[in-house]
Amino acid sequence: MVASPSTQNTPAAVHRRHHVTTAGHGRQPMLFAHGFGCDQRMWRYVAPAFEPSYHTILFDYVGSGRSDRAAYDPARYRTLDGYAADVLDVVHALDLRDVVLVGHSVSATIGLLAAIRAPERFARLVLVSPSPCFVNDPPDYVGGFERADLEALLDLMDRNHLGWAAYLGPVVAGTAGRPAVAAELTDSFCATDPVIARQFAEATFFTDARAALPCVPVPALVLQCTADHLAPVSVGEYVARRLPHGTLRVLAATGHAPHLSAPE
Repeated sequence: MVASPSTQNTPAAVHRRHHVTTAGHGRQPMLFAHGFGCDQRMWRYVAPAFEPSYHTILFDYVGSGRSDRAAYDPARYRTLDGYAADVLDVVHALDLRDVVLVGHSVSATIGLLAAIRAPERFARLVLVSPSPCFVNDPPDYVGGFERADLEALLDLMDRNHLGWAAYLGPVVAGTAGRPAVAAELTDSFCATDPVIARQFAEATFFTDARAALPCVPVPALVLQCTADHLAPVSVGEYVARRLPHGTLRVLAATGHAPHLSAPE
């Protein structure tokens, strides 16, 4: 049985487990949390711009990137609460306070769960292409997918992991002529452990965190793209409306990963 990472939360252990990297010259911490199937390298075009003013921290969730995959515990990561615990492990091990958390896609939801659990640690959230629920719930909520469509996507993962990655990469990148971005995302999805990716995908696509939005205690900036096949603008509008202190900004960008496709 895999020991829970929470039992080994010395700074050195957390650094190794999550491949934590830090930079910057400022005092306020800015913590970047990557999306499903990705790792901290996805922030390489954006994070350096904040280094003059912030203490930037990047990390990989257990099972992603250069994390310690031996620390992966299927029971812990069955839900997004396990990933929120990863965020808090990093925050507590590095004794971070007044944190600005920048979360992409599913990490927007993970970030708000972490802020609800430890509000004293966070100053604000930046939610990049968030979706608290990917499944349509008519007539009041359009998440972007019918449940049957997502079940078919997970079935494709089970049958053909490489084929699933080749399909999803261009969808996430968008249709604005970004073949390099689509190729990078496809390669990133291909590199994930199929078993870990399958469980993370299920937690990502079938979580419904809408009820948590009114409980977020800190200000949150919602960044949504004009054309995103995974999280339409209507989702960003919904998130900002339900947050107690939410602000929406629509980016002049397409796709689900603007930090790759339009970092400027």
